[in-house]
Amino acid sequence: VQLQASGGGSVQAGGSLRLSCAASGSFYAINGMGWYRQVPGKQRELVATIPRLGVPNYADSVKGRFTISRDNTKRTVSIQMNNLNPEDTAVYYCNAAIRITRWSVSDSYYWGQGTLVTVSS
Repeated sequence: VQLQASGGGSVQAGGSLRLSCAASGSFYAINGMGWYRQVPGKQRELVATIPRLGVPNYADSVKGRFTISRDNTKRTVSIQMNNLNPEDTAVYYCNAAIRITRWSVSDSYYWGQGTLVTVSS
């Protein structure tokens, strides 16, 4: 199983970026998916998560600015980030909880390689 993230880059404050992450490999199903971010010297923090079916969850700091979505057929999760500010600068990681086989008793968690988002003032 691999998660491949794309879409990072540099943008000025107030700008927008869209990150995408695609899961590949052989597995039964993807349950929760999400995005996290990390700044050097700090712990990785949740940005947004989205269940297979249901309502997304957002960190307070991104509510109203970021929108997470997923395509279960394409095995992708994306996040649209609007009105970016310098505090959003970080390496962003996608995450997926994957049921490897139909008979697996629990999910296995996988991370993408990280993509850098830089927001300048």
